Amino acid sequence: MDTTLRDGEQTSGVSFSASEKLTIAKLLLEELKVDRIEIASARVSEGEFQAVKNVTKWAAENNYLDKVEVLTFVDKGVSIDWMIEAGAKVQNLLTKGSLNHLTYQLKKTEDQHFKEIKETIDLATERGIKTNVYLEDWSNGMRNSKDYVFKFLEFLTTQPVARIMLPDTLGILTPNEAYEFVKEIKDKYPDIHFDFHAHNDYDLGVANVVSGLNGGADGLHLTVNGMGERAGNAPMASTIAVINDFMPQIEIGVNEKVLFTVSKLVENFSGIMIPANKPIIGANVFTQTAGIHADGDNKKNLYFSKLMPERFGRTRKYALGKASGKANIQKNLQELGLQLNDEDLIKVTQRIIELGDKKEVVTKEDLPYIISDVLDSYSYEEHVKVNSYVLTHAKGLKPSTTVSISINGETYEENSQGDGQFDAFMNALNKVYKHIKLNLPDLIDYAVRIPPGSHSDALCETIITWKNTETKKEFKTRGLDSDQTVSAIKATEKMLNIITN
Repeated sequence: MDTTLRDGEQTSGVSFSASEKLTIAKLLLEELKVDRIEIASARVSEGEFQAVKNVTKWAAENNYLDKVEVLTFVDKGVSIDWMIEAGAKVQNLLTKGSLNHLTYQLKKTEDQHFKEIKETIDLATERGIKTNVYLEDWSNGMRNSKDYVFKFLEFLTTQPVARIMLPDTLGILTPNEAYEFVKEIKDKYPDIHFDFHAHNDYDLGVANVVSGLNGGADGLHLTVNGMGERAGNAPMASTIAVINDFMPQIEIGVNEKVLFTVSKLVENFSGIMIPANKPIIGANVFTQTAGIHADGDNKKNLYFSKLMPERFGRTRKYALGKASGKANIQKNLQELGLQLNDEDLIKVTQRIIELGDKKEVVTKEDLPYIISDVLDSYSYEEHVKVNSYVLTHAKGLKPSTTVSISINGETYEENSQGDGQFDAFMNALNKVYKHIKLNLPDLIDYAVRIPPGSHSDALCETIITWKNTETKKEFKTRGLDSDQTVSAIKATEKMLNIITN
């Protein structure tokens, strides 16, 4: 059972709109193919009521209504009235699974609680509502008031209950306890369906789920992206992968291929970002960063496991940065349909490592620009070097630049103003070249581009077209940097070396 729309919505700051709930409900049942969905708590708000009505109307029209469940309360039938008005047919009745909760929250005796539960179940049955029962704080109940838990279970065996749901409400169980507690109950009541509901407060959610299943649990409650109160619930994607890979005795119908798609949609609707390293669905989990790993993938897939990205509708990527080796770059070049000889590949690899050391983000789409920049840089001998510069831009003042440049071993420094930072830089250069009685070519075109689909931190390529004032011949130089002005300065430095050679 997926409880993203109920327990998952208890994530701090999350509230799905009615249309978002309907969209997620459709995806969960039709695409992800979970068995059941818990979509709301009764009596929460008018907005929640309308959201449930939308889901139940769609579910009734598409034969899913028996798969849609609502959390209800022992409240003399108020929740049942709410459910009927909302069109729901399955209640998950919240009851007390520990003597501590019963005594200090409800302030009632066992017999009083059981009597009220029976009245609620009887009323639901009369009105055509199917009942499942939550034993809230069950895990603490098993630790501290086991006699009460078994007395409660004995009572529930006399009631028309479809499923009894065992929640680790505060996420306090260890895997050993999850196994032992579920097994003890299942051994005593082998013919009753028990669901296990894990929380993740100690980051043991998935481990406890596996232990609960080994103990005999018949069903699980999971959430997309592990959403839920505090540290969240056991996450859907990781749990499904673990069951499929390590528990072949258990057959499930969840469609792995759409786990990532559903996760991203829930991320967008909830505003809760998926950590980049979250198993199965994180942005980086199918990205090889170290060059040795990419090399191993080329040699009999030495770094592959059962967790192949294609299972989850994803693709393997090879990161480009300071840890990249030639193998990483070759993998990315293959995807782009590009080839380099060994000498050029070494040059490009070195440039990517340099960019990584500067904490630049390098993407596959940046590669053609990097290749062009690197190979262009090796087409001339370097006689001119821009040593340093200061670019200033202030409101109400003209931009200015101070630049230090070395030409054939001699260092010059000038400053100037201009209509923009790059114009000021060029004006300072012109002062230097007038001093040494050389003319700079005319700038006749200036184009800037970033790789398609990139963001504001992407590498930026500046292509400048120059015209020699004497021969009238045109030529182009390229510069590459994450800063547009700096990339233009790099393109200009190449121009200075070309005219000096």
